[in-house]
Amino acid sequence: MTMIKGYRRPDGKVGIRNHLLLLPTVVCANQVVNRIQQQVPGSVAIPHQHGCSQVGDDKERTHKVLVGMGKNPNVGAVLVVSLGCEVMNAEQIRDEIAETGKPVIWIDIQDEGGSVNTIKKGTEIAKELEQKIASIPYENISLSELIVGVKCGGSDATSGLCSNPALGRTSDMIIDKGGSIVMGETTEIIGAEHILAEKAVNEEVTKKLYDSIAKFEAEIERMGVDMRGGNPSPGNIEGGLSSIEEKSLGCISKAGTAPLQGVVDFASEIPGKGFYFMDSPGNDIECVTGMAAAGIQLVCFTTGRGTPTGNPIVPVIKISGNEVMAKRMADNIDVDTSPVLQGKESLQQAGERLFKEIVSVASGELTKAEILGHQEFSISRIGISL
Repeated sequence: MTMIKGYRRPDGKVGIRNHLLLLPTVVCANQVVNRIQQQVPGSVAIPHQHGCSQVGDDKERTHKVLVGMGKNPNVGAVLVVSLGCEVMNAEQIRDEIAETGKPVIWIDIQDEGGSVNTIKKGTEIAKELEQKIASIPYENISLSELIVGVKCGGSDATSGLCSNPALGRTSDMIIDKGGSIVMGETTEIIGAEHILAEKAVNEEVTKKLYDSIAKFEAEIERMGVDMRGGNPSPGNIEGGLSSIEEKSLGCISKAGTAPLQGVVDFASEIPGKGFYFMDSPGNDIECVTGMAAAGIQLVCFTTGRGTPTGNPIVPVIKISGNEVMAKRMADNIDVDTSPVLQGKESLQQAGERLFKEIVSVASGELTKAEILGHQEFSISRIGISL
């Protein structure tokens, strides 16, 4: 049995990090949260531009993501900071996160009498929470409890030829050991969705996959854009990808060969073991945010052009098959799979090397994005602002 190191939460779930999360319910609370974070170095903050002037599905998405970030098992405790007049219900956010059994405290800027008082009180609370989670045991955990997100961004020709299929070998290894894989990016399976659908375990999963594509294409066509037969990213084109279909064929290979167990909505909890697809944007930061809010503990991110982004609570392993870029951006890339293209290594060997990297990171080794402090966070919008 392959073991990793982690923290067992009160609800039984396992985190591979032990973060104190500072969670603003609205953009107006960002500065207060940032000032608290500056005075409590072990904490992580997730400032964002949402929480007010939102209605309907858009409001519900923001609520869902904020709650999901707090519930993620990599988080040991949460301090929720609200303004007091936003559309987000801070009390409900606190209560839903608290269902996990982890410590959650909520303070309100208007109730505390302004920013200065809230920063002072929030700093005191954050330091107490940090001390509290420091005593949580760090123990051996089976890799079967690991949920890994697989994502690609800033792709080039090497992504589909090398890094994505190598990651696919790794995905198979993780699932063989009882773990789970979550692939996102609805935009980047277009043209290859029929291949992914062939892996579906039943007709219900197949239908939901096709419905996700249809819904996205209807919205993008409403904006006057035709995705099929083209490619919206100049960087992808410059990297040698001529169409979205070409990119998609490489994109889907990173999930490996396992059956598709289900299709989940953006930021929704993964219901079982094996391979799942998340209906999510292709945008790097928004997609990884949705994965983190769904409860995944780690992301493997392939890139040929070079993408430095990370996440506040989830370690992101950067993988590339582009030797030139991997050397140029060595401070951002964790695993270089270009030896495959040089005939020095097989895809299986590269996958095994990546698997070892996942075990190391899941046992505490910092990714380069973590070392550099990359903590990008973004909630995708659905509707207009009021």
